[in-house]
Amino acid sequence: MFRRSGSHCVATFAHDEVRVLRKVAAEVVGLLTDGMDHTDPVVSRLFPDIYPDRPEDSQEFRLYTEGDLKTSKIDQAGAILAALPDEGEGEVRLDGEAAEAWLRAINDARLAMGTRLEINSDTDLGDELDRAVLDDPGSSRVFQLSVYAYLGYLQESLLNALPDIQ
Repeated sequence: MFRRSGSHCVATFAHDEVRVLRKVAAEVVGLLTDGMDHTDPVVSRLFPDIYPDRPEDSQEFRLYTEGDLKTSKIDQAGAILAALPDEGEGEVRLDGEAAEAWLRAINDARLAMGTRLEINSDTDLGDELDRAVLDDPGSSRVFQLSVYAYLGYLQESLLNALPDIQ
């Protein structure tokens, strides 16, 4: 997937990969721009309480920081959308700053998907995917787990390429 090429991280994406990455990044942007609901577990995961035992302090902290954090998350997802080929397959070249934005955006997407899929640190993704395939190979859960696994692979490949360019 991602490899180092001079001072850039480079990857070539197939048409389906571009479509999936566009959809995932757009969903993160939508989640953050369509009136965030703090009772939504995904929003709570992306914007955790800094002081879980002191709700008033968490609310005050959020008042001063959430806007900038939200803008950063939208910009990072936008970095994925901006770097992807317009149509079909194509190459993506990321400098160090863009690669870091991609890493943060992929992480946000994985946190959101993991929350929706109820994946936690004890979840064996391979076992979970195998069970889902046995239950219903054409289910949306199989697709979502596959996308979640793909994002992990993409994130790892970008992490492996990144240290060499900084």
